[in-house]
Amino acid sequence: MRRLLLIGVGAGDPDYVTVQAVNALREVDVFFVVEKGGDADELAALRHGIVERFVDDASSYRIVAVPDPPRDRAAVAYADAVDDWRERRAAAWEAALRDELPADGLGAFLVWGDPSLYDSTIDVIERVLAAGRLELDYEVIPGVSAIHALTACHRIPLNRVGGAVQITTGRRLAAGGWPDGVDDVVVMLDADCSFAQLDPSGVEIFWGAYLGTPDELLVAGPLAQAEPEIQRVRAQARERKGWIMDTYLLRRSRSHE
Repeated sequence: MRRLLLIGVGAGDPDYVTVQAVNALREVDVFFVVEKGGDADELAALRHGIVERFVDDASSYRIVAVPDPPRDRAAVAYADAVDDWRERRAAAWEAALRDELPADGLGAFLVWGDPSLYDSTIDVIERVLAAGRLELDYEVIPGVSAIHALTACHRIPLNRVGGAVQITTGRRLAAGGWPDGVDDVVVMLDADCSFAQLDPSGVEIFWGAYLGTPDELLVAGPLAQAEPEIQRVRAQARERKGWIMDTYLLRRSRSHE
């Protein structure tokens, strides 16, 4: 039976790759690298670099590029657009696994951060299995998430004593405002700096982009003062590189209670 590993390789720094992940990398016959095209293929190059760094015998594996289907990010029906994109991803990945991975081979996808946190890889593989055309067994190798890279860089704990933390998206933050019942909110996938729409009173922000890479950017402080600086730094970085991956923690003073 074909076997597949979904290997979390951390938020960007090759040193985030765990010993478990290194051991797994060295067993793989075929690495499947998703290529988005354009400037974002810098991420594909980083995956190649991780393989080259930790697998000594270059003759022991092959790397197969899997073009990523385009995604409609401006669709009004956001959930439907994501579902359609994942279905097309599943079709492309199934074809690659069928054609490039031997029946008794071990393949792998390298996943940024951790495969269980705001990533589609597990869901896409489950869709491949649900289609019933490919016999496959898979395992998930955890990795250092962007959230934990962020809190480590800022030297802060993720949660406070007795407090809850909510992980959400910029889209939800913009639509619904500050979530009820929590004072610490992690925001991922925010293309529009939704924090700028919040009342900044008593709120701190801890922001990071390109975490764990040589281009890492960090800004922290009271939201009222940090917001324009983040907007400026973020815009410059996006212009320079053509893409950006960032996340942030919003922390509200408990005095509001």
